[in-house]
Parts: sequence; structure tokens; C-alpha cells
Amino acid sequence: MALHKDEILNSLAATANVAQFVAFRPVGGRLVQSYCRIAGFEENHRFQHPKQAVEALLGRSSDRMVNVRSYEPNSPRSREFVYGLRTVDETLAVLDRLAAEDLHLIVNETIDIHDGGVSGVVQGQLIEFAPDDTPRCVEKPGAASLPLAIGMNILGTVYGFSPEISFAQGSRIEFSIHPKPRGYHQRHTIVWELERDAPSFLPAALTWPNRFSRHLGDKVFGLLVANALGVPVPRTTVIGRRTAPFTFGRETGSSEVWTRTAPNEPQPGLYTTVKGWLDPFALLSSEDPDGSNIRSVICQSAVRAEFSGAAVTGPTGEIIIEGRRGEGDQFMLGLQLPETLPPFVLENVSAIYAVLASRLGPVRFEWVHDGDVVWIVQLHCGGTGTTADVIVPGEAETWAEFESSAGLDKLRGMLASLPRGQGILVVGRVGLTSHVADLLRKANRPSKLKGA
Repeated sequence: MALHKDEILNSLAATANVAQFVAFRPVGGRLVQSYCRIAGFEENHRFQHPKQAVEALLGRSSDRMVNVRSYEPNSPRSREFVYGLRTVDETLAVLDRLAAEDLHLIVNETIDIHDGGVSGVVQGQLIEFAPDDTPRCVEKPGAASLPLAIGMNILGTVYGFSPEISFAQGSRIEFSIHPKPRGYHQRHTIVWELERDAPSFLPAALTWPNRFSRHLGDKVFGLLVANALGVPVPRTTVIGRRTAPFTFGRETGSSEVWTRTAPNEPQPGLYTTVKGWLDPFALLSSEDPDGSNIRSVICQSAVRAEFSGAAVTGPTGEIIIEGRRGEGDQFMLGLQLPETLPPFVLENVSAIYAVLASRLGPVRFEWVHDGDVVWIVQLHCGGTGTTADVIVPGEAETWAEFESSAGLDKLRGMLASLPRGQGILVVGRVGLTSHVADLLRKANRPSKLKGA
């Protein structure tokens, strides 16, 4: 006979960290306690009345709130979930209402979902999670969906500890992880539910932006994915708004650094990228004072650049590689033209592309070659419609000219005021992998090089 959720939770509490809880079953119109784990009381202490149990749980909850989960005894899935109850009376009212439907009930301490951690589900070799939500985030759009090994690598890197979610194959685990220790055993990982014998072959849809990439900054998430896949990423320290600082990547052999901003989603060339160290807090204050756009600032070890550039996937799956000798910041801004790259550089960049594309599908990335190693300094998912002279395919009623030397800010203003049906002719050669091209692709405005 399958175990009930309260039996599973009680068994879990012996080895895993669970939120403090008390469980009830409806018997003859009354709530009868089954199990409980509350700090300061012996294991499965028996309270005389549900009111006493709820009072004890509220008193020991770090946030002085509780949730109520309801379920049918013979179903592995939960029914109604009520979050963030603050008083004994409102909690008892919810219990009475749900017990009248003959539902079994678990009252557990509310653990702050806005503390910078994440909640989610592990099933087989798939992990999905999001910040600022319960494990039910997987039922909504935008959760990060990753192969388990990559997800565990990223979470361990960001939070500095490995989530304690290793159970038998075929299990489905609802969990949350927290910067501060929480729960009955005061650990960083909370296990909320465990279901045995769940379907285990579920493919990950590893794409971003997602809610977690927006939490860290798109640039940071892409670099974490590249690092987890084992390709060279320069040593990177992330100073975020919502997470403690963390570091990942490899030493480059240079004592210089780049300071880069990481907005929620790609904003080509809009925010600061500069060689050298800048005060990250002054940078956040000046460029995004209300905190709505830039999620973090990164300090990245410089690479001794022999060649730099970018690579994108074209419309038929072909790789387009562009770059030039030396550092690539001016090339990416569209202020320098691509040069003919040596065959060994093209071969090395193509090899890195093959590794990334084999796991992620079509990708776009910025790279730096130090003469021996190709380093990834930005990574994004997805292909493009770009070909030799067409940046964004499509027909337009009329075409407006943009002089490439005018810069990205001028192009942004032009895109904001351009009427519908009008495309852009870029005057002056720019790289198809430059931020000028990125901005036009992001706007999805038909655009091509003049003369194409």
C-alpha cells in the first residue's frame, strides 16, 4: 500500500531537512493529528488540540507564518495550497474548510521565498527551479529547466553549497534552497515532497532568458552554463543584487580585469563594459538607480587577447565567425570592421561552437583567443536569420538609412521612433556578429547592409 504524504514527510524528517510541520487527518468530522516535527518538542509530540499545535508551529516559525497543503490520501499530487497564514484563527478556518472536503492536511512553517534562494522540482535527470516562488513554479512559465548535473553545478556555484536532493532513481523531489539555514534540521535545503516511482525520462528545455537568468543577470547565467559544460570561461566574480558574491571560471594568467554589467536580458552595448575596476555599487546606482534592469556587476579576469570576436548560428544552422586581432570591444560596438582570421583561430572557435551546440542547439557567443585557448566571455541561446549581407530577413515598405559610425545610442533612438513597415539599411560595413547586428535582431526589424 502506498504511503500517505504525511507518512512520507515523517520518514523524510529522519534523514532530510523538512520544514517544521504538523499533519492532520479528518476522522468523523474531527481533525486528528498524525505526525509533527516542531523544534523544541519531541519527535511526533501529541498535542491535545489542533489549536495548540498551530500555536506552537507559528511560535517557532522564523517568519511567524504557516502554509496549509491539502491532498487526497490515495493521490500523489497535492490539492489546494494556502500560503502565508499569520494567525491561529485563520489557519484553523482553512483547516476546517478543507477537512470538510475529506482532505488530509499538512501545516508547515512558511519559509521566505524572497530570500534570494530558489524552489523547484527534481525528477529523474531533470531539475527545474525559479526564485521568489514555491516548488509549484514548475507549473508556470519561465522556470529554469536544466539537465540535473548542469543544474546542480550552477546552484552549487551560485550558493556555495550543493543542494541535498539526492534520492533513489525514479524519485520526484519538491525542494527549496536558502542562503540561511532553515527548517527542522536547520540546513540550507528543504525537501517538501518526495514521490517514488515517478516517470524519469523528461528532457530539459535549456533556454534563457528564464526567471533564474533574470535573477542573476543574463550574462552571468550564460557564463555559468558555459562553465558547467566545461569550456574555458575567465575567472569571474559576481556582485549581485539578490545573491551573495560568488566566483567561478579559470585563471587566465592576466592580472588585469574587466568590469561588466549584467542586465536582466540582453541589452547590446547599453550598459558599461570597461577594462579595469569600477566601484560596482556606484555603477549600479548611476546606471540603474531603481534596480529594475541590471541584476549584477561582474569582475572578470582579462584575457591576453591575440584575437577577439563573436560567433552566431545562421538560418540554416551554419556557423558565422567574425573577429579581429587584439581586443574586440570596439568591433562589438560596430566601430571596427572584422578582419580575416587565421585558419587556426577559425578552427579553434568552431571546435568550441561544436561543444556548445551539441548540448544547447543554436548558440551565439563572444570569444577571446589568447594564442592557445579560446575563452567564452558571453553566451546566448538561439540562432539568427543572419546571412552574408542580411542582418534581419524580411520585406519593408520603405527603408531608412543608418550610418554605422553614428553608434549604438543613435541606433536605439532610431529604432524607438521608426514607423511600422520601415526597414533599416546599414551604411558602412559592420560585423554581422557585432552589437549593431544584435540590436537589430533584438528589435526584429528588417535590416541589411546597403547595397545588398
